[in-house]
Amino acid sequence: MTSPDGAVFTDGLRPVDVLTVVAVTDVTPSVRRVTLSGQPAAVAAAGPTVNLLVPRADDPDPLWPRIQRDGRIVWPQGSHGVALRSYTARRQDPVAGEVDIDFVLHGDGPAATWAAAARPGAVLAVAGAASLAERPAGWLLLAGDETSLPAISRLLAAAPPSTVGVALLEVAGPEEEQPLAGPPGIELRWLHRGGTPPGESTLLVDAVAALERPPGDDVFAWVGAESATVRAVRADLRGRWRLGRAQHHAIGYWRLGKAMGG
Repeated sequence: MTSPDGAVFTDGLRPVDVLTVVAVTDVTPSVRRVTLSGQPAAVAAAGPTVNLLVPRADDPDPLWPRIQRDGRIVWPQGSHGVALRSYTARRQDPVAGEVDIDFVLHGDGPAATWAAAARPGAVLAVAGAASLAERPAGWLLLAGDETSLPAISRLLAAAPPSTVGVALLEVAGPEEEQPLAGPPGIELRWLHRGGTPPGESTLLVDAVAALERPPGDDVFAWVGAESATVRAVRADLRGRWRLGRAQHHAIGYWRLGKAMGG
């Protein structure tokens, strides 16, 4: 097997795709957008949900794992200092060879620490990707916090113009709102938690509880936020809304007391 740089691997393992930082932009006070450059094929494969390999912030030459034929990651022996985190690419442009990843800078986890120190020339790697588990529906509910905004932005952009519904978006305050484009029939509701720390608010749970279930079965709900919040919303969707498995997707992006994902 031959890697992109010409190296031959006789053990059947392939190298990960390494991307290089070309720009860093603060989108809001707590969200930093990192633009990464790589080979067009690597950029095309880096999303929408992507497994990022995040090195230590001060490591210019990380010891990367490699990938088996079945997609499993094979980690090097010893201390490698590389963390695996799941993110949603906000933008992919294979023609330009660029992908944007938005990092929430809350906490001191490895991804937030890396993003806070990211400068052009820094590197991270990609170890696989997945879908957002979305399903087309005439009525759409989207609910999430800052960590889910990249995914929600992509779901809104991909929804047919005739789609109706509501997007419930929890952030700290007006300064954390981001421009989101979607069908005119989907109402955007920004929920401001103020001084309440992330993960300790009931805004999303209460907002979903206040919604009336739309009639019919052409309904899909997508939820991404702190794990306990997601569990509570999912229980409402399965119980009061009586949504089946194919009608909703709810994922805990992070857990209170542990490092945020995105």
